[in-house]
Amino acid sequence: MPTPRTPAITYPSVVELLDHADRAVDAVLTPVTEEEGLSREGWRVLLLLSRGGGRSMGEIAEHAAVPNPTATRVVDRLVAQSFAFRRNDPADRRRVLVHLSPNGREVVARISRQLEQRVDGSLVELADGNTALSTLLARLAHQLPVPATE
Repeated sequence: MPTPRTPAITYPSVVELLDHADRAVDAVLTPVTEEEGLSREGWRVLLLLSRGGGRSMGEIAEHAAVPNPTATRVVDRLVAQSFAFRRNDPADRRRVLVHLSPNGREVVARISRQLEQRVDGSLVELADGNTALSTLLARLAHQLPVPATE
């Protein structure tokens, strides 16, 4: 009687792993942001604004990886929700900058706390315990081409 073949061990590709990680993050992130009335793009914009300073619409569109008209709609909604506000750039009065409002700061803090609770600290442990992984992910994020926004 022939010996049963042991199936070959296959390892997922990096692309598969990144896709799986993206889906896992989305599964945790989406319910939390939707509770606050935010899309994933809205959340990306709030995170950008939470770094401080005003941001131009071009910076916002690039960061959120959306076309300029979409970025404008996202910001319009954030302004309507009192999470952000627009001000003229003091250096160039023709240019408008978007800023995080106090309500926006609160929602970023609230969502961040909820996300940390939902992942039970595993992402924090992973990032703290493996600076090599964090470094590789940062390099990957900076080296991969970003889709054109228009």
